[in-house]
Amino acid sequence: MPVRVLTEYAWHSLFARNLFIVREKLGADFSPEFTVVDAALFEADPQRDKTNSSTFILVHFGKRIILIGGTRYAGEIKKSVFTVMNYLMPLRNVLPMHCSANAGVKGDVAIFFGLSGTGKTTLSADSLRPLIGDDEHGWSDDGVFNFEGGCYAKVIKLSQKAEPEIWEATHRFGTVLENVDFDPHTRVLDLDSQMKTENTRAAYPIEFIPNIVPESKAGHPRTIIMLTADAFGVLPPIARLSKEQAMYHFLSGYTAKVAGTERGITEPTATFSTCFGAPFMVHHPTVYAHLLGERIENHDVRCWLVNTGWTGGAYGVGKRMSIAHTRAMVNAALEGPLAAASFEREPFFGLDIPRGVPGVPNDVLNPRNAWPDKAAYDCVAKRLAHLFEENFRQFEAQASPSVREVAIRA
Repeated sequence: MPVRVLTEYAWHSLFARNLFIVREKLGADFSPEFTVVDAALFEADPQRDKTNSSTFILVHFGKRIILIGGTRYAGEIKKSVFTVMNYLMPLRNVLPMHCSANAGVKGDVAIFFGLSGTGKTTLSADSLRPLIGDDEHGWSDDGVFNFEGGCYAKVIKLSQKAEPEIWEATHRFGTVLENVDFDPHTRVLDLDSQMKTENTRAAYPIEFIPNIVPESKAGHPRTIIMLTADAFGVLPPIARLSKEQAMYHFLSGYTAKVAGTERGITEPTATFSTCFGAPFMVHHPTVYAHLLGERIENHDVRCWLVNTGWTGGAYGVGKRMSIAHTRAMVNAALEGPLAAASFEREPFFGLDIPRGVPGVPNDVLNPRNAWPDKAAYDCVAKRLAHLFEENFRQFEAQASPSVREVAIRA
């Protein structure tokens, strides 16, 4: 879809060039199907303009125009275009997805759903699996393809050792850094600093990652991984999902916000963002869930829920899941060892937990075992399960009977 982007800031223009698919030479007949106007410093008057605040992101499908103002956050440029794609693609029988995607050496494709801070970008950037894209894709009758030409990585506490490819891309000339603190004299970045916000970002062309799929497209996924950062510390680090469970968790889109992620958040807070991208989904959520379920069934896709959040207690008491353990579990899911594993059913969410994963201590796999106080775990797990139940009520009328049955069992 040809798009024209007009910006008040030069760095916003660079952001658009980094994130979108750019042709260096445009024909004389170029005609944008959508135009984005980003007037970052122009603020709305809520009383006069009937907006919720001085910030606005407005999409007019009839006039094919997007107006952004009252914010210098460049992410609104890409997300507004993603919103347009989320409307158009289902009309063409294509599932638009807020996900990252990569491919194995044998062409086996994996997609990673997840909200900000769950590890979507980190886990998909694998030196052994070429990257298709890190954030927005379509799944058509031919397979998966990237909507974008760049990556938008969250870089708070980014580790050169654990995430070398993203770290290197973050430090390259031409990368756009947002909210990142640095020494004004040496210009050395401080990726651990939350001085401005925890939502620190790097926007760079996908070519800055050395191991990519050049065509930005591949075949049908063999594996789906749904990521959550459970700050309550009760979801298992990995669990097997049936097709119906995958649709249920896709509709739920659960993660938890922790202090510093957004203004006003001072303690762990459950958040449900349907289809892992609620603000950008134009059709009813069950439209996207139906397309997902159809593709899971048609292509015999294995589905997993992976918790990159806390273990041994909630945020502030427990500790964050080890990236090394998470990578080992994801690799086991992608490469097949988990297919032959034995599983146990946990009682609060109806999830199947593997009894063993190569490279991961067994006491990590069942979250209840990691809590010193089992009664406290049960109490928190029941609370979170109730929040899932309350959230699903908005979808009950439109959800299929099989997905409703999963919701009851959960």
